[in-house]
This record gives sequence, C-alpha cells and structure tokens, in this order.
Amino acid sequence: MFQAPPDKENAGFTLIEALVALAIVAVALTSIGSLVATSARGGASIEARLTRLETARAIMSALPDRDQLIPGRLSGEVADQHWRIDVLPFTSDDVSQQSPSKWVPRAVVVTVQASDGAVMRLNTIRLQQVNVR
Repeated sequence: MFQAPPDKENAGFTLIEALVALAIVAVALTSIGSLVATSARGGASIEARLTRLETARAIMSALPDRDQLIPGRLSGEVADQHWRIDVLPFTSDDVSQQSPSKWVPRAVVVTVQASDGAVMRLNTIRLQQVNVR
C-alpha cells in the first residue's frame, strides 16, 4: 500500500511541545544539582566532625595519668582547632560524698572548637586515688 507523504504543516514539534520538553529537562537538572550540592555539604560536614573527633581523641590520649590529674582548666590549639580540658569534681545523687574512699571520681570534659565555630564535647569520668589516713 502506498502512504501519502506527511503534511508539512503537521511535521516536527510545535513551539509549545519544545518548551514543555525544555521545562522538564530544566526541572530534572535542577533536582540533580540540588542533590549533588546536598551530598557535598554532607560530606564536608562529616569530614569536619571527624577532624574534631580525632583532635579530641588525641587530646584525651595525652591526658596525664590519674594520679597526676589536678582539677582546673587546660587549653590550647592544635591543627587550627581550639581545645579545652576541664577537670571537675564529679557530683551525682548516686555517689555518696560522705563515705571516705581512697578513690575520688573526677569529671573530665574535653571541648574542641573548630575555626568555623562548630563544637564537640566529650565527657568522661576518671577515678583518682587519694591518700586516706
């Protein structure tokens, strides 16, 4: 069977069809770009958090032995990160302050602050031996 050639008036896309197709492509590209930007920000945030965590771990591993731990505050800077160690008396309703013991709990708080202002705080408790006579 013989087909007639298509009318020149019906051949190709209309301007409206082309604009709709471009709008769909633009929306898809915008969504992909937003997803990539969010992933990049999340990756940078995780990297900064890990840097602060490793700095805090390095500082905690360099703490003096428990018999040399004195209450007070130490501070400094390492790898463009400010750090602070607070050694405080540990207080809790579950710990009796009245009964004499040769071990005294000390709260050790390590705070690391990055140059962008983000802060990480690690709390731990160390037992310190005291001379009870």
